[in-house]
Amino acid sequence: MITRMRPPQPVRIGALVPLTRPGWVEAGRHLLAGLELAVGEVNDAGGIGGRPLELVVRDTAADPRRAVAAVAELAQLGVAAVAGEYHSVVARAAAARADALGLPFLCSSAVLDALTEQPTEWVARLPPPQSHGWRVYADFLLGAGHSRVAVVAEPSVYWASGVGILRDHLAPRGGTVIELDARAFSPTALCEELVECRATALLLLVGFPEPAVSIVRAVRRDHRLAEIMIGAPAGQPEFAAWATSLGDDGAGIPFLRYLPERLGPLGARVEAALGERLAAAPSFVAFEGYDTIAVLAEVLRSHGTDRARVAAAWPRVAVDGTRGRIRFSRAHGTSVWQWAGTPVQVVDRDPAEPGRFRIRHTG
Repeated sequence: MITRMRPPQPVRIGALVPLTRPGWVEAGRHLLAGLELAVGEVNDAGGIGGRPLELVVRDTAADPRRAVAAVAELAQLGVAAVAGEYHSVVARAAAARADALGLPFLCSSAVLDALTEQPTEWVARLPPPQSHGWRVYADFLLGAGHSRVAVVAEPSVYWASGVGILRDHLAPRGGTVIELDARAFSPTALCEELVECRATALLLLVGFPEPAVSIVRAVRRDHRLAEIMIGAPAGQPEFAAWATSLGDDGAGIPFLRYLPERLGPLGARVEAALGERLAAAPSFVAFEGYDTIAVLAEVLRSHGTDRARVAAAWPRVAVDGTRGRIRFSRAHGTSVWQWAGTPVQVVDRDPAEPGRFRIRHTG
């Protein structure tokens, strides 16, 4: 009688990703590409103690309620941890549910400072808190001579937080933030308001493709606003859909991204592999996905798959990621374990060559 060995049970990680509208689908696709590439490499190297790593993907569609339900489902499925998510409001809902269930959550790409209402040991995050990245952006504005800044914003906790950070940072340095409600202005009326308020910069804290595309086109075509700088700190111009929708009009619009000036050997290798997988240049979000799995795989190898042990390991993480050495600490004003070394750049698409990015400022 031949006894067949059962294959080892996989170690499961839940992945929250926006893959359908109204989520930012392109960002979700890049995030998932990074997650999947890293999982494949972990398994090619023997998995987690001989057990394969398995990604259990759930589409959040930028809906906090779907994310909460997905976290509960993934907990029932026995995942060792949950990872991912791009949208800050969705990640906040997922983090709260993971905290309540005692399920480790490594947030890949959402920056809202208050990711949880109370301090938690269960949640860690790779991208910088919004207060840090957006202060870097505010310093860029001041350095470029923009002290009178108009902000057109839609209702959102994330956008409101961004406006507050900009105002708090600019006001003591002689800057002024003029807040405009995106719901109250057509693109044409917004142009009239910009002329009236004499702003030298307009920041888009609105959804893509609309109303962002219509606003950019209207401003670009108004000769009275030829000197105004348009900015999109949340990073929309990073993705190919921005260039496809706006063409040359989408160039010269600075945004935040989380990459170093030069990638090291690991980052360069991963960049090439992601480019093949995506059939396009990978965004910083794809690198965030890869680094998420790099961290979780190391924690699972070193500390096992017990959820409490995974969460307890956040302060002991020391992993070489694609963008630098990753360690977590308790940053001032945040409630989760935070990678403090995330590189921050202000970048735009070169007007002379919109497919090429220019680094305008680092912080």
